[in-house]
Amino acid sequence: MKAEVQKIQLPILEQKSISLQIKREDLLYPALSGNKYRKLKYNLLSAREQGHEQLLTFGGAYSNHIAATARAGKDNGIKTIGIIRGEELVSAWEQNPTLKKARQDGMQFKFVSRTTYRERHDPAFHARLRAEFGKYYLLPEGGTNELAIRGCEEILSDEDKEFNVVCCSVGTGGTLAGIVNSSWEHQLILGFPALAGDFLNKDIRKFTAGNNWELQQDYHFGGYARVNKELVLFINNFYSQTKIPLDPVYTGKMMFGILDLIRKDFFAAHTKILAIHTGGLQGIDGMNTKLKMKNLPLIEV
Repeated sequence: MKAEVQKIQLPILEQKSISLQIKREDLLYPALSGNKYRKLKYNLLSAREQGHEQLLTFGGAYSNHIAATARAGKDNGIKTIGIIRGEELVSAWEQNPTLKKARQDGMQFKFVSRTTYRERHDPAFHARLRAEFGKYYLLPEGGTNELAIRGCEEILSDEDKEFNVVCCSVGTGGTLAGIVNSSWEHQLILGFPALAGDFLNKDIRKFTAGNNWELQQDYHFGGYARVNKELVLFINNFYSQTKIPLDPVYTGKMMFGILDLIRKDFFAAHTKILAIHTGGLQGIDGMNTKLKMKNLPLIEV
């Protein structure tokens, strides 16, 4: 399944003689939030083959992965369980648009403290979860595992060989690793992390032997769910110019970084860039709730 590719028309691109196109993975299966469809595809097949009747996974209050897993479960007739970080959400989840939609899609929640959430890789914790919920197919936080990488390897198609640079936002690094695995030798794969820190390099190398990639660490805006007025105004302006919506956690930061690098002449003239739109648009409502509380401009897409 191939996603539509759209050419971006902006004055800075003409000025710098750069071609920028965006692969609309967000339109491929909108309810599964772009790259989450890729990550879940082979995991769902594996769960069925193993005879599992429910999926269990982990995530925060506004997690794209939680939203996507719930919808995938609904669409495929399999139960879903979400272990959600933050005990305070027990009495407040109905005010959270991501969790409210996940519940509507049939997900069962278990809210745990941040201390308990850090045990998500502990076999003893999973033994307690199995005692409570029964047998389940485990999806890791963010959805990244070997089968998810296999799905993300299908993002690039033969038509994408013409591009010199492929750009992707980075959360757990699985999508980037899949893209690296299916890229061509002449291509540079640029990742734009939503989190600060060098740990991602190690995580990504678990899933790829490729060396034609690097991370741009200057565009995380302070961390995963951190945004400011500058980023919000950029997202709104980009939408008004292109009619392409961006989310504030991943694709907004990636596109901000790409255009900033273009202004700084990071790319040679006549470079052909492909940006991957990984979705995440379901998180805009929740982010706007936070922005309103801080008296900041709202995302208008």
